Amino acid sequence: MKTITILGPSRRFLSGVSYYTIRLSNALSELFHVNTILFRNMLPKRLFPGWKRVGENLTNLDFNKNVRVYELLDWYNLLTWIKAYRIAKKSDAIILEWWTSSVSHMYLFIELMNKISAKIPVIIEFHEVVDPLENSILPIRIYSRIMGRLVRKLAVHYVVHSRADLELVSRVYSIPEKDITVIPHGIYDHYPRLKKKVARKALGIEDEFLILFFGLLRPYKGVKYLIKAFDSLPIEIISRSKLLIVGETWEDKESAILAKNSNHSDRIMIVNKYIPDDEIPLYFSAADVVVLPYIRASQSGVAHIAMAFGLPVIATKVGGLSESLGAYSGTIFVEPCDPDSIKRALIRVLNHRGHYPPPDDYRWENVALKWAELLNSLCDPIQ
Repeated sequence: MKTITILGPSRRFLSGVSYYTIRLSNALSELFHVNTILFRNMLPKRLFPGWKRVGENLTNLDFNKNVRVYELLDWYNLLTWIKAYRIAKKSDAIILEWWTSSVSHMYLFIELMNKISAKIPVIIEFHEVVDPLENSILPIRIYSRIMGRLVRKLAVHYVVHSRADLELVSRVYSIPEKDITVIPHGIYDHYPRLKKKVARKALGIEDEFLILFFGLLRPYKGVKYLIKAFDSLPIEIISRSKLLIVGETWEDKESAILAKNSNHSDRIMIVNKYIPDDEIPLYFSAADVVVLPYIRASQSGVAHIAMAFGLPVIATKVGGLSESLGAYSGTIFVEPCDPDSIKRALIRVLNHRGHYPPPDDYRWENVALKWAELLNSLCDPIQ
């Protein structure tokens, strides 16, 4: 077997990309030898919006024993970059997980060293085309554009999770479509399912209909439109329902204020904290529907948890969500920034509740096979 090296975030700065890096590493380790190099210090901790939880043990998900894991990259330490390159240069392909420009200087160093000596194929996997927070701050926006251009130039191929993302990456970064491959995002099926009554009792919820928004609260996620939709439901539905908004409030203070001032604030519950893994099954097992009212999106890890639980998903027709959730029979699409459209979808779910199987293409063994096909074509050859 050939060797693949993956670079991505560690559990120290836990995010959806951390989970993805673990799941992809484990899936590919069934077909290849896998080295996974992780960021130990990705940026000055105080600059991370969730800095108070950095380093906490918030997940039980871990790498398989056959994945060789190196948590060593520090943003400020050139010696750790050299160590990472010495590991990567012994592989047959390198996969760089891209979601933030804060890691770009480390990626660029490894790519330059690779170009000088090893000349191993480098693949960039896009989880975010342009981070909205980085794009809103002028000095960071300039830095990210310059560094991102240099990092992308030294890669030989690119991976996205939907055709919409392929077209966006090609247009924004002038990358030929032939150099971009669509590989689906795998489902997050590592969480146990609980009985609904047990989960609701643990959460102290007795309402008949439970609507869940889960994830960091950021303006582009459109939570305010979900709150407005909930407020506009018929009173006979609101009286037996609860809107549960679960996740840290980062930049989106407006939604928290809107919920507090709602005429039905007693039916809206906000859990303003990062949810560790052992609590995630409670919320998804208790829910009747998950709502993703995003204004823009590439992908959503939350959608891939919801699919694993077989829940109905109400999602806006934006970005890669239209494609990734289009394959899921439990999806109801709504228009972005449209509370009335969300309201109608909520009533529809209430009247026709169901349980839905996740698409086979999103199972990790099938995701790994698609990666193997790509790697076979880039490495000469991979067995």
